[in-house]
Amino acid sequence: MGNVFAASKPPQDFGMFAMPPAPGEDTKEEVKIENPGTMEELHKKTKDVFPSVFDGARIVLNKGLSNHFQVSHNITLSSQQPGSYRFGATYVGTNQIGPGEVYPVLIGDIDSSGLLSANVFHQIGSRYRLRFQAQMSNSQFAVAQTQIDYKADTFTSSLSIINPDPLNNFQGVFVGHYLQNVTPNLALGAELAIQRMNQIPGGQLPLLSLAARYSGDDYVCSGTLGVASLHLCYYQKASEQLHIGVEMETNLRMQESVGTIGYYADLPKADLQFRGSVDTNWNVSAVIEKKLLPMPFTFTLSGNLNQKKNSFRLGLGFVIG
Repeated sequence: MGNVFAASKPPQDFGMFAMPPAPGEDTKEEVKIENPGTMEELHKKTKDVFPSVFDGARIVLNKGLSNHFQVSHNITLSSQQPGSYRFGATYVGTNQIGPGEVYPVLIGDIDSSGLLSANVFHQIGSRYRLRFQAQMSNSQFAVAQTQIDYKADTFTSSLSIINPDPLNNFQGVFVGHYLQNVTPNLALGAELAIQRMNQIPGGQLPLLSLAARYSGDDYVCSGTLGVASLHLCYYQKASEQLHIGVEMETNLRMQESVGTIGYYADLPKADLQFRGSVDTNWNVSAVIEKKLLPMPFTFTLSGNLNQKKNSFRLGLGFVIG
């Protein structure tokens, strides 16, 4: 009999009568905490909902010369400011880190007034990302900024140096960021900015601000608190086609606040995208983008109305390519 029982099949699972797990046995799945991104992406979900308005006429022509090189022509005509022409070039390298993430990336453009802008993005190893931005006007550097990001498994730390002058008492602006995912949904961080100038009493001015973000299944709450400012954002995914964003910016010293509510509607069957917003300063803004398939054209209609100031701005744009 002992040999018969030893050779028999293991007992079956009888549902509610199954044996309970042994003491100390872990039955919960391990929850993985991922990288929270950079501090610059803290309010990105809400910011992407709001429209980017313009006035006048805008024509953009994009031309791909190869798989890695592209040029663009941008013509802007407006009654509010002189017309301008901007030529841009973009180079994308061959080092692919992830989906849609290829390095190095070089972006440059120059406009009819002689303003030259350049951006360089490069990935060093698997943890470090380097970014350099510069603007030149009248053969002089107007802006020079270098930023390096370190992305760990659960946090991101960044250091930015803006307009440094090492030969003059190391003047410039130095900004440090740190963002940590405490839980899979909650991220906490801080920003320390130090401005060094000889005109400032003591030679430097430090500013500290705190940041937090909570991400749910279909919503994101984020906020930053500084010595003189408060910035709160809320993003809600109402459906696959409708996204809503709310933002409030407060200047604690001036005792002033501006609130904005906006929405983004995407209708893929109609190749139509619509963004609209209204704020407490009586600004009503909207942007409509319509793809004119099968032609490689995108038509853009922009409008901004302020009833209190009795002003209205209208913009028409075409993107080719």
